[in-house]
Amino acid sequence: MIIGAPAVYASRVSDTSDGMPVEFESLGAGALAEKMGIEILSASPDRVVGTMPVIGNTQPYGLLHGGASAVLAESLGSIHAAFNAGPENIVVGVDLNCTHHRSATQGVVTGEATTLSAGRTLVSSQIRISNEAGDPICTARLTCLIRPAKRPGTNA
Repeated sequence: MIIGAPAVYASRVSDTSDGMPVEFESLGAGALAEKMGIEILSASPDRVVGTMPVIGNTQPYGLLHGGASAVLAESLGSIHAAFNAGPENIVVGVDLNCTHHRSATQGVVTGEATTLSAGRTLVSSQIRISNEAGDPICTARLTCLIRPAKRPGTNA
């Protein structure tokens, strides 16, 4: 996943850290996050929070699909990395690690991405996903590589 900062990244955004509404196009998530029903509740360089419904994102036994948790984690972590990388850069996910703690069968899950490390070339985010009762569903770590948006002297 390649994301520009604060690139197009979420299906819907309720507000940002300053309380101002943000349009879909300003943070955008693309087609996958929209299909998954991901909604960004707040976004800043320090913290990105979003939700995803369980229904529609389940495996054959009716449990939240582990891959759906990974999509939520990478979506939130990528937005978080993009904010930290700055508008002159893009971020590319290079490692995603997810540990699944318990299942969910209904309602929504909430993810929160926070900084583990943010430097000139890498941003690592921790993403905690919980159910409506606050119980942990999944803990993930996403590492993104920071690259210039355009290479000097080229059109690429």
